[in-house]
Amino acid sequence: MGTAYTPGLKVTPRTTIRKTRRLPLKGQVLVKVGDTVHPDTVVARTDLPGIMQTIRVAEKLSIEPNEVERYLKIKIGDKVERGTMVAESRSFFGLMKNECKSPIAGTVELFSPVSGHVGIRFKPTPVEVTAYTHGKVFEVIPEEGVVVETIGALIQGIFGVGGERLGEVKVIVSGPDEVVDEDKITEALTGKVVIGGSNITGAALRKAAGFNVAGVVVGGIIDKDLIEYLGHDIGVAITGQEKIPTTLIVTEGFGIMRMAHRTFSLLKSLEGKIASINGATQIRAGVIRPEIIVPTTDDAKVVIGTDDQSLEIGARIRIIREPYFGMLGTVSSLPAEPVVIESGAKVRILEADLEDGKKASVPRANVEIIQE
Repeated sequence: MGTAYTPGLKVTPRTTIRKTRRLPLKGQVLVKVGDTVHPDTVVARTDLPGIMQTIRVAEKLSIEPNEVERYLKIKIGDKVERGTMVAESRSFFGLMKNECKSPIAGTVELFSPVSGHVGIRFKPTPVEVTAYTHGKVFEVIPEEGVVVETIGALIQGIFGVGGERLGEVKVIVSGPDEVVDEDKITEALTGKVVIGGSNITGAALRKAAGFNVAGVVVGGIIDKDLIEYLGHDIGVAITGQEKIPTTLIVTEGFGIMRMAHRTFSLLKSLEGKIASINGATQIRAGVIRPEIIVPTTDDAKVVIGTDDQSLEIGARIRIIREPYFGMLGTVSSLPAEPVVIESGAKVRILEADLEDGKKASVPRANVEIIQE
């Protein structure tokens, strides 16, 4: 038996899922422990401060900075609208009038007699955090957010783009090796989470976005099609913030890659149910996986398993480095002694039987266990 490893992608029909829903800065939590919540339930709220805009009052009135205060029509703390009179001066026995009006709506926050400037802050932007999925409030994080607990199916992908969305699961292919082409995307899929097979073409993905399909889940995507959809190349930072209408989740890797039978079968069994999905992905420290969550109405108890799993013969794995990136297999051997690999490093390896019938020897650090 090898050392303990953290499991990789989770594909399970039933587990306990806990999602932390946190505000970007302190605010107000609107629910309490034990409350039942729905995906669109607002669980916490705050206001993001607006940016400050400086008004050069002295220059606009053509006076000295130390004279500005006596001409001001507003004071610190006042709420102003666009066009509100900030300061007004008269000259030549009152015959000439100079005015300075607010260019924005906001709150007067500062006045400097040294520079003759007034600072007005834009109105704050309200920010609300929703529960994201059906469930109950498991924990309240004071002034920050909550942890929502639900029991249901969890399917993690290897890569995704696009943020959180909600929709009915709809399978549009007959098998996990079928490609989603443009003809399979229709207006009837608007708002749904579409399940495909081994790939979706670039044209089909753009058509799905045009119909406001909530999400697309497929085995693979060709990188150039993804770049054309996003309008830019993919960096190494976290994904999920892209301004795109349709979230994309890839379960196997890049290219045309048949979706794993277990993943496809589970998704097909969930057809017609409402799924919460998120394409956010981070593959470095603090790994974040794209996910599909489908809560269950069954109240049976579920035991939460450990996040550690042993790498052992028979374990299902996914290879996460080239030249076998994204390929699935089963561990067939775990040699005890380290081996010198092509890069010159001396590492512990494993041998695996891949799904395409080939055998591969890869460093143990280059695989992740598929948690069943």
